[in-house]
Amino acid sequence: MRAEQLTGPVAYHGEGPVWSPRLGGLRWVDMLAGDVLTLRENGEVDRRNVGRVAAVVRPRRGGGAVLGVERGFALEEPDGTLRHLDPLWSDDSVRMNEGGCDPDGRFYCGSMSRDQRPGAGSLYRLDPDGSVHVVLPDVTVSNGLEWSPDGSLAYYVDTPTGSIDVFDYDVENGLTGRREFVAPQSEGHPDGLTVDDEGGVWVALYDGGAVHRYTAQGALDEVVEVPTAKVTACTIGGPRLDQLFITTSAENLEPGSDPLAGCLFTSDVGVRGRPVREFAG
Repeated sequence: MRAEQLTGPVAYHGEGPVWSPRLGGLRWVDMLAGDVLTLRENGEVDRRNVGRVAAVVRPRRGGGAVLGVERGFALEEPDGTLRHLDPLWSDDSVRMNEGGCDPDGRFYCGSMSRDQRPGAGSLYRLDPDGSVHVVLPDVTVSNGLEWSPDGSLAYYVDTPTGSIDVFDYDVENGLTGRREFVAPQSEGHPDGLTVDDEGGVWVALYDGGAVHRYTAQGALDEVVEVPTAKVTACTIGGPRLDQLFITTSAENLEPGSDPLAGCLFTSDVGVRGRPVREFAG
């Protein structure tokens, strides 16, 4: 399959697409600009700045949204008011990067050093009561995170490892039993990911110009080609949850060298996604 261009180059570093009727459809981030983007029905893109970094956004069950921001978390209230929680660290060389919600309504976001220093990042969990926990220390570029349809498994990417990993999951023990799900490949670097209703795992390949789908057993069974190299993340959404949305980046590219870098792409993939998991806080 080949992805189709849906917008112009609206983001310098597009990331983290999420489909949510509660949020008005598709949202994603222009991460390093600190902007949350919303795709309107007429194809126009709205932009809201939430700080220096907008890492990831997910809906809240009671309305509004939860966000990963530069050094921690922020809450968007149903009326649009934005409240930043206390920073989790003071080191300006480390920022939040990517995340998602678990089946029990807790929000995760992982960090990374701006120079990708090995082991400088952690995966954090924000609970509905406002408490924050480190669930995975010593990561380098904490990236895609999503759960299997039944919630018993969580798929995770620390990009420099080159592999896609899987954890067992339950509410009491959290993420346990980490192991390799897909070994490092030669085509690009694993980045953001999503899981469809059949348990297939869709992974964006940064510098690989593609999204790969793996079966629940880890076998590659679909490739969506994207006409730009820096493919960052994907989600399945749309009114019927049957449309793959793909974000891309122009980070570190010479101006004009790749006119499609930073565009949003889409593809009809023939499988359904799952409703987004929401933050319970």
